Amino acid sequence: MEETVGDPPTSAVLLDHCHFSQVIFNSVEKFYVPGGDVTCYYTLTEHFTPRRKDWIGIFRVGWKTTREYYTFMWVTLPVDPNNVSTKQQEVQFKAYYLPKDDEYYQFCYVDQDGLVRGASIPFQFRPENEEDILVVTTQGEVEEIEQSNNELRKENQELKDSCVSLQKQNSDMQAELQKKQEELETLKSINKKLEQKVEEQKDIWETELLQLKEQNQKLSSENEKMGVRVDQLQAQLSTQEKEMEKLVQEAQDKTEQLECLKKENGQLFLSLKEQAQLSTHEKEMEKLVQEAQDKTEQLEYLKKENGQLFLSLKEQRKHQQKLEKTVEELKQQEAIATKKEQELTDENFDLSKRLSENKMICIVLQREKERLEGENDLLKRDNFRLMSYMGLDFDSLPFQVPTSDQGGAGQNPGLVFGNPYFGIQESSAPSLRTIKKCPTCKSNLADDVFDHISQQHPMETLSLDCPICDKSFSANEKQIFEDHVFCHTL
Repeated sequence: MEETVGDPPTSAVLLDHCHFSQVIFNSVEKFYVPGGDVTCYYTLTEHFTPRRKDWIGIFRVGWKTTREYYTFMWVTLPVDPNNVSTKQQEVQFKAYYLPKDDEYYQFCYVDQDGLVRGASIPFQFRPENEEDILVVTTQGEVEEIEQSNNELRKENQELKDSCVSLQKQNSDMQAELQKKQEELETLKSINKKLEQKVEEQKDIWETELLQLKEQNQKLSSENEKMGVRVDQLQAQLSTQEKEMEKLVQEAQDKTEQLECLKKENGQLFLSLKEQAQLSTHEKEMEKLVQEAQDKTEQLEYLKKENGQLFLSLKEQRKHQQKLEKTVEELKQQEAIATKKEQELTDENFDLSKRLSENKMICIVLQREKERLEGENDLLKRDNFRLMSYMGLDFDSLPFQVPTSDQGGAGQNPGLVFGNPYFGIQESSAPSLRTIKKCPTCKSNLADDVFDHISQQHPMETLSLDCPICDKSFSANEKQIFEDHVFCHTL
């Protein structure tokens, strides 16, 4: 037999639409003695097939819809629906759930669609020969009963006060949980924006780094080409200097030879004057003069070529100086690019470190939220168990006790004294953890969260640092700091 784990399926179907002849109730007494269990016997007809969510409820005579049950029990499905012996079924109602008045009630079989398939004859819950019972009590017993009633009233009042206190604690915990959820959502949004910003910055840095690497490679290749060109020009310059020295030496030799020829020419000219009549000497004189003229023209050509070489050497030296200056500038640009790359790497490391710290804080707050939700559920269960124990009506309270999906699933507001099988495994609510105040924002924190944040950020009590732009604010400028952080989210 299944326990009552939830509200049964009902409907607003009126009596005119019910089929009472498909399930027949057998051996129904005219009255049942209070304080004892009641066994309900019934027979399933061959035209009716039971289903898993069918149930049998006790209804007060005069009911209109299937929602007006007093208590109910789930039916047990027969092992072999085709066997005639399995058509005879029974279900037992515990005495704790049965009505305590002397009104007329009847059994009703309701299927999982909320339709009534059978109803019994009316019966009552009363003792045998109730009119013949004479109760005799003494004064002492009356005083003991009054004292017991006073103690019960006092205990009832204490339970009510405890219930109100627990309800207040529950509302405080819910407010704190809501605040933690809002803080967690804010941190998640900030964390998401930081991650997006870091990803964008990473893409920008990677693009710039690739450009700098390409530029550096181009500069390196150009530098190597310039170095090779400078070496070639230096080798060519040294070769031209050597050739220039040779030409200067040859020019000096020619000049000396020309001076000697001039002297010889003068001597020959004097000799020709003395020996004008000698034709052979004249011919030789003409040859010498012609040779002297040829030597003079060659000397002038060599001087002119020497001047051109000297100008070319000066231009090559100027070009070499320009190349050396260009190489220095390229080295400076390379050093600046290396420094900028290092700065970008350091900034990326700082952002990654800050992002990991924000993730750690977000994880801690998530755990704190889960812990508060668990404590809130425990408080809800304790409130509901106390209210069930006191037998109070939830609608008569000044404010409703919130019910959770796990804690209130097994309770029925129609039961007078509640479900005795609910809440047995929990004897008392766990003690709440110690609450500490944050030294910066004065918000409530648990011990483990407070210690963790104190270890991770021991110096944050002196100043408030913006998690986005690293701008610092003093501890007494909390409102300015919050407005500043909020501006980043716009």
